[in-house]
Amino acid sequence: MPSNLNAGGVGQIFQMLRDGVPRTRAELAKSSGLARSTVATRVDELMRLGLITPVADATSTGGRPPSQFALNPAAKVVVAADIGASHTTVAITDLAGTILAQRAERIAVALGPEPVLSWMVDVATELIAEAGLTRDQVAAVGVGVPGPVAHSTGRPAKPPIMPGWDDFDVPGWVQQHLEVPVLVDNDVNISALGERAAVWPNTDHFIFVKVATGIGAGIISDGRLLRGAQGIAGDLGHVRVPRGADVPCHCGNTGCLEAIASGPAIARSLTAQGIEAAGGDDVVDLVTGGSLEAIQAVRQAGRDLGEVLMASVSLLNPSVIAIGGSMARVGEHLIAGVREVVYTRSMPLATEHLVIVQSRAAGEAAVRGASMLAIEHALSPEILPQSFGLTR
Repeated sequence: MPSNLNAGGVGQIFQMLRDGVPRTRAELAKSSGLARSTVATRVDELMRLGLITPVADATSTGGRPPSQFALNPAAKVVVAADIGASHTTVAITDLAGTILAQRAERIAVALGPEPVLSWMVDVATELIAEAGLTRDQVAAVGVGVPGPVAHSTGRPAKPPIMPGWDDFDVPGWVQQHLEVPVLVDNDVNISALGERAAVWPNTDHFIFVKVATGIGAGIISDGRLLRGAQGIAGDLGHVRVPRGADVPCHCGNTGCLEAIASGPAIARSLTAQGIEAAGGDDVVDLVTGGSLEAIQAVRQAGRDLGEVLMASVSLLNPSVIAIGGSMARVGEHLIAGVREVVYTRSMPLATEHLVIVQSRAAGEAAVRGASMLAIEHALSPEILPQSFGLTR
């Protein structure tokens, strides 16, 4: 039987229950302004569809305790993929973002879109089966890639470290194999979504900074992800910094933050001092091994990053800045450099309650964010009927 899931139907009640907070019929009626009989009918319909489930009864004020209802996370699952420069992680999560199955492998994005996406789809199919699920239980796919993405199309846009990916139809290709909506965004944006959902769910002004092979930021303002007009908001890595002077960057310019403060850039500076470091991983090993030169280089990279973030603090006034990416594994040394500049040179009001911390979701931030990207789309009022094979 078709169900009316638009704003005037059961969808209104469902959107109220999406946050996972249990509510009684009476609470739903009060919040929605609908008659209790109408709410009861719509709750029954959502129960029939499997979208919500009864939870522990509310406290009774006399007589039988009223029943409470909340989102049923098991109603559907989503596929989440974090495609990095040298690794890819694929996970299956429920509608609450809980990871049900996951696999990661070192696979270079430079191999090109079809080899990487083929591996992603094959692994997703295997994980679906391993979790005891079927492909028709998948509501959507969320994918993060290490480069700029035109959000309206999901196509990478001249990504500097993704040869062969420029303007490749990632959603269209994946949909040939997994016939559900496919959402694509850059890895820093999805990391911001994942870090916030996992650690800072009540923080509406938040910046996630990824420092790895490249440097970028995911910005959440007033509770919403900011992508900008062309989808490249937060591209901190190509902001010019004074210390960069004439250092060339792979983007074609000179003096970019990424050219002096990314993992490979720090490794090059150490190598120039006679300290062997092939890349960011070697820098991390040197720091954890107590190399004074490596610690000083990382601290300076933090100061350089702080120079750029100082402007972001003034423009966006975040409550939290979380530093993630592979270089965050050096611990407090990088963050200390950021704090040194931001706290001493920003306006006092902007930093009075500002917290600058290491990412707490760590390696799972991006894949969790890809999951949130897919979930938000699948459960949106416009897409919900399609996600559940229903009509409006």
